[in-house]
Amino acid sequence: MELSRKAEDYLESIFTIAREKGYAKIKDVALFLEVKPPSVIEMVKKLDCKGLVIYRKYDGITLTQEGRRIGGLVRGRHDAIKAFLEIIGVPEKAADKNACTMEHELDPRTVTQIKNLVRFVRTAPDHPEWLEHFETFCKTGEHTCKKGRE
Repeated sequence: MELSRKAEDYLESIFTIAREKGYAKIKDVALFLEVKPPSVIEMVKKLDCKGLVIYRKYDGITLTQEGRRIGGLVRGRHDAIKAFLEIIGVPEKAADKNACTMEHELDPRTVTQIKNLVRFVRTAPDHPEWLEHFETFCKTGEHTCKKGRE
């Protein structure tokens, strides 16, 4: 099913809110996405028609199995890209904002490799030495390790 970036953002936000609170209300999604409640209602009705959410005016929003699958995929892409950006020194707030943009545009193979790199760095038995070299390079523009280059 082909979805717009906007629709993916809504599914991701509902997925994230429901994971944290156990449910999602229109006002929760509006706050999360920084939009007005009528915009949320309009999109939720569209997602309901596509079978991705179940919307009941006073009960809130529930993701269907397919809605949860898509919301979880988008959230997973977002988290991996944000973690990658933080690894390379992007401040958290900027990394989060940039991940929101990038999560919709990257080829799935690229996202897989980003996830692999993030998992590799996070599970390294010691802090990877090359990260320290990279941090120094970012500050000075100079390589700290010049072995093998002479």
